[in-house]
Amino acid sequence: MTRPNKPALNRRALLGGTAAAGVGVVVPSGTAAAAAEGVGQRRGSLDQGAIDAVVRRVEGGLVELRRDLHAHPETAKSETSEGEVATSRIVAHLLRAAGLEVTTGVGGFGVVGVLKGARPGRTVAYRADMDAVPAEGIFPEATRPAHACGHDVHTAVGVGVAQTLARLRHLLSGTVVFLFQPGEEALQGARAMIDAGVLEKFAPQEIHALHCGPFPVGQLAVTPGSGLPGQDGTVIEVNGADALARAGRLAADITALSTVAPPETSADLEKMVADVQIEDGPLARFVTVSAQAAKAEDTGQVTVSVWYRCWPEERYVEVREAVRGLVKRYEGAVVDFDRAPFPAMVCPERDARALGRHLRRVLGPDGVTVMHAAFPFNGEDYALFLDRIPGTYSFLGVRRPGADITEGVPHFSAFDPDTRAIGIGVRAMAGWLAARAKA
Repeated sequence: MTRPNKPALNRRALLGGTAAAGVGVVVPSGTAAAAAEGVGQRRGSLDQGAIDAVVRRVEGGLVELRRDLHAHPETAKSETSEGEVATSRIVAHLLRAAGLEVTTGVGGFGVVGVLKGARPGRTVAYRADMDAVPAEGIFPEATRPAHACGHDVHTAVGVGVAQTLARLRHLLSGTVVFLFQPGEEALQGARAMIDAGVLEKFAPQEIHALHCGPFPVGQLAVTPGSGLPGQDGTVIEVNGADALARAGRLAADITALSTVAPPETSADLEKMVADVQIEDGPLARFVTVSAQAAKAEDTGQVTVSVWYRCWPEERYVEVREAVRGLVKRYEGAVVDFDRAPFPAMVCPERDARALGRHLRRVLGPDGVTVMHAAFPFNGEDYALFLDRIPGTYSFLGVRRPGADITEGVPHFSAFDPDTRAIGIGVRAMAGWLAARAKA
């Protein structure tokens, strides 16, 4: 890993509007940038060797960027958070410094950067989520927000891909649109950017993304026909005598619909990661349900809050009917599923397999694994993008050699990704996007 050849980001200067601040390498754009690198000038097309040469120069600065974002986590805009204010400004600054056309304030704090290659081609998009996890969404002892899901890594990879391809713009075919998305943890940011017209205005023909995953650093997992589950839920009212006790029994009955339990130990996690790589394995179909009874202090109303994920998503109908059937057994209990489930993220098989072939050429045969099933306890609002245009979603291995698996699993208290994964992610995605824009 190279050391950054410029000072780390001056946050105060940047947030005050000083354009001179930068993280690591603030890259020039266009042909002059490629000349400065000394790569690609004698080549007729953009190849992986040229990409790798640029990545070696910028990855030190990207690690510094990730450290800065990690130290200053920002959650989605809410009653207790102003939103990704500084993060979006930093991203916008770095994209402009790389020569991209930048639009800010897209769907809240979303940032869009457009990189137009010198040669004709297709328009493809790349999405990176920027928000941290609120304290209540991490683990019981957490007292402040944190980048416990790896979005700081995702942001650094996205910036790195933009910087790398910008330096090679004179060899790049087509247009790459970078979507830096707020509010993923709240399942709000993708919808907000889509509602703001990002897909119509920039018209990408396909979209791509990655996420930190519990695989060895140096490896990516592709997801042909799989992805991540959506989620559904409701609130059941329980009335009448002894309502709280009956609600507790109803909650236990509903929770018993689960076919898979949340992992609690390293061995549980190891098994889950192994199971998702088995075709028609134990996670090919699952339901995971959480139901809790409570009594409101102000009104005395007793309720059972139900939340669940399932795979495949067609099982929503089945699970809802099962819940309704259990509720009927309890006099005075009323249930109404009044909202549509949040959709599952289902990745097109053809595109995912094409990505796998590309990654094997870049990373070697051991650099790719295939997920045949979804992780039961994770969701993704990237599903809303894939509902509208085709694309891919892969998992970037961040588990360092010899580390316990808990260090590679987002949302676990021990989560500590290997930052060497940043450069690997940039190499993988820069080459993939360049190929897709040329196709």
